[in-house]
Amino acid sequence: MNDAAANIAENLSRMEDAIGTACLAAGRSREDVRLMAVSKTHPVELLLEAIAAGHRLFGENRVQEFGEKAAVLAGSPYRVARGTEADQADSVAVHLIGHLQSNKSARAAELFTGVDTVDSLKLAERLFAAAKREARTLPVLVEIKLSDEEAKEGLAPGGAELAALLERLPEFAEHLPLRGLMTVAPISDDPEVARRCFRRLRVLREELAQRHPRLAFAELSMGMSGDFEAAIAEGSTMIRVGTAIFGARPKRV
Repeated sequence: MNDAAANIAENLSRMEDAIGTACLAAGRSREDVRLMAVSKTHPVELLLEAIAAGHRLFGENRVQEFGEKAAVLAGSPYRVARGTEADQADSVAVHLIGHLQSNKSARAAELFTGVDTVDSLKLAERLFAAAKREARTLPVLVEIKLSDEEAKEGLAPGGAELAALLERLPEFAEHLPLRGLMTVAPISDDPEVARRCFRRLRVLREELAQRHPRLAFAELSMGMSGDFEAAIAEGSTMIRVGTAIFGARPKRV
């Protein structure tokens, strides 16, 4: 095992220990929280090292970037799972966790196991049409914006756009089933800022589940390298960690 592979394996092990500690502190089972290794901007070789270390759930930000990585994966012993999470030794789940332009929805439906950043009815309609053409199931999360930061994406929690999307999603369930919600906490030096954000998403999930009984809201994707403990304490079922596993992201040229 080379140094990079050893480091990634060790980093994954450390994260598993830290998640276990956070779950214990929150009175939750370790099995309740999944670790998504965010491999965006990192070379495909590091993704392959993480897979070789036994990890099976990854997050990527860009359709084109992962398209290039997927071509490499196609020549490896591993394949990208379709429809469900990776459930076989040779399959990995790769979710799109970056903003998706609707004109790239067809390619996203071909490449990814799931799309975790649905933020408009138009996008949902296009993903559904693409998944139907592919005769596949593409699970999705709805992205909620709980920050005033301009750079953050997502739907306002009490907005008409979110209501319209949730009203239509049951029609898409065969090919585009909803699994839950995701959010990105505001950037702050105060850890309570992130925790309040995560609490708001949990409460919103409970409210929406009551209003939309035909939809599933089991997944809460929230929490990253710097705030995953707070996210776990507030009910996260999936945390997204990149730097603590793969190191600092390389600068784009």
